[in-house]
Amino acid sequence: MMLTRTTLSAPEALVCTMVLIAATDGITDREIGVMSGLVQTLPVFEDFASADLRAATDAAVTLLGEADGISHALALIRDALEPRLRETAYALACEVAAADGFADQEALRLLMAVRDELHLDALAAAAIERATRARHQRLTREPARAR
Repeated sequence: MMLTRTTLSAPEALVCTMVLIAATDGITDREIGVMSGLVQTLPVFEDFASADLRAATDAAVTLLGEADGISHALALIRDALEPRLRETAYALACEVAAADGFADQEALRLLMAVRDELHLDALAAAAIERATRARHQRLTREPARAR
C-alpha cells in the first residue's frame, strides 16, 4: 500500500499526535472539543486556522488507516517537530488522553510509544503527565466509568 503522506507541517504533526491518541478507542465528542479548544487557544497554533483542524484531522485518520499507520505517523510527527515542540506534542497527547476522565490501556501504551518515538526525557514526560493529572482533578471522587 502506498503511503499517503511523506511529510507533515509542525501544526499538522501536533494535530496528528492528538488524533493518534483519540483514535485508540474511537474519537469522542469530548476529545474533539478538547482538540478544537487547544487549537483555538494555544500560541503554537496561532498561525493555524481552526478550519484547518478538520483537514489535518482527516489527513491523520487517513494516515492511521494505512498498514503500519501508527509507526508511519509517529515517524512523521518526530520528523516534523523540532525538539522543543516534541514536549508540546506529548502534552497535547496527554490532554486528549485525559479528556474523557480516564485513559484505557491502549491509550497509555500509545502515550508510551509517543514518548519513546519523540525521545522525551523521562523526567520531562513525568512532569507533563503529572501536570495533566493535576489539571483534570475533580472536587469529588467519582467511581471509574466503564466503557
